[in-house]
Order: sequence, then structure tokens, then C-alpha cells
Amino acid sequence: MKKVVISLMVVILAFTNFTIAQDSQTDSGSKWQFRLRGIAVTPDESADIQAIGGDVSISTAVVPEFDITYFFNENWSLELILATTKHDVEAVQTSAGKIDLGHVWLLPPTLTGQYHFTGGDFVPYLGAGLNLTLFYGVDEGPTADDVDYDTSVGYALQGGFDYMLNDKWFLNLDVKKLFLSTDATINATTALGATVGADVDINPWIIGVGVGVKL
Repeated sequence: MKKVVISLMVVILAFTNFTIAQDSQTDSGSKWQFRLRGIAVTPDESADIQAIGGDVSISTAVVPEFDITYFFNENWSLELILATTKHDVEAVQTSAGKIDLGHVWLLPPTLTGQYHFTGGDFVPYLGAGLNLTLFYGVDEGPTADDVDYDTSVGYALQGGFDYMLNDKWFLNLDVKKLFLSTDATINATTALGATVGADVDINPWIIGVGVGVKL
């Protein structure tokens, strides 16, 4: 994981140096763009659960999302995506049956480099970048004594489009795929007489619709 983080940081720094160099050749158009979206976060989950086997089920969440985009030139930009989501978690098909693991909040700030295909009111874009996910507000549910989730670093892919309503305001459709995994430790000493570890892949699809403004 450390090598992945370092390699992604190198890619982002190289991209930033390139786009800053290009910035000196751009016009005086809008540099900043802000969007407010409603998003559905749908995990594409799986798990390798020690001792008791089985899989994991993680609920979909619908929340608002805010993002900030800085344009280095007409085509290249960096976008910071901000949202937080609450998910119900269950271990399913285990040797101990279905286990309610309560809920957990995810804070997954994501930075993507984007290329915008300009030339009209319809402006599609593609992006890729780095995601950091923090887990907080854990409620371990009625079975476990405690559940701990490790902080995760992973990749993000993105595609979408803006549709310009005028020079400033636009509509937006956005789809992201996060490659997000965590190591979970479930202390179920009271109920099962054991502490169980699990490698959990969350890998959510994030589909958003919203409105934005250029400044």
C-alpha cells in the first residue's frame, strides 16, 4: 500500500507541474468551479472473513456532495470531492449466521485530475486520482463488543459531463468508481468467544446529479 501511495503522489505531482506550465499559456477565463450534487453511494462489496467465513453486506447511502475544481487551462483541472456517508454493515452467510455489525460513517475526500472536452454547451470529462477514506462514528451493533476499521488509501476513476445553462451556471451528471478496501477487526468475545479479522472490499459506485457555478 505504501508503494501505491507514493506512486500516486508522484503521478499527481507530475500532472500538477505539467498543468501549471500550461497555465501560463491560457486565457483569463474562469479558474474556479463549484458543484453541489445529490449522490447515491452503492458499495460493490465483498469480504474475506477469518474463522467464521461468509461475506459482507453494506447498505447504499444517499447524501449531498460538494466539490471544488481548479482549472489550470481550458481542458485540465483538479477536483476535490467532499462528502460523508453512513452505511449499515452485516456479516452474512457465516458459520454463525447473519451478524448485525451496526453502522459506520465514511469520510472519503477524493482528489482527481480531469480532462474536459470543450467545444460547446455540452462538456464531457474524464478523471482519475487518489482517495483517502476515514472511518468514524462506529456503532458496533448488538452482537460485537467493538468494530475497528483501518484508514484506507485507494484509486478513483471518474466520468461525467456539465451542461452549460449560461456563462456561469450549469447542470452536472457524474459517475465515480472508488477502489476502496479496509481491514476490519470485530471483537465478538461476548457473543462468539473470539476476535475476528476481515479483509473488506467496499469499492463503491457513486452516481451524482447536481448544479454548479463558474467563478
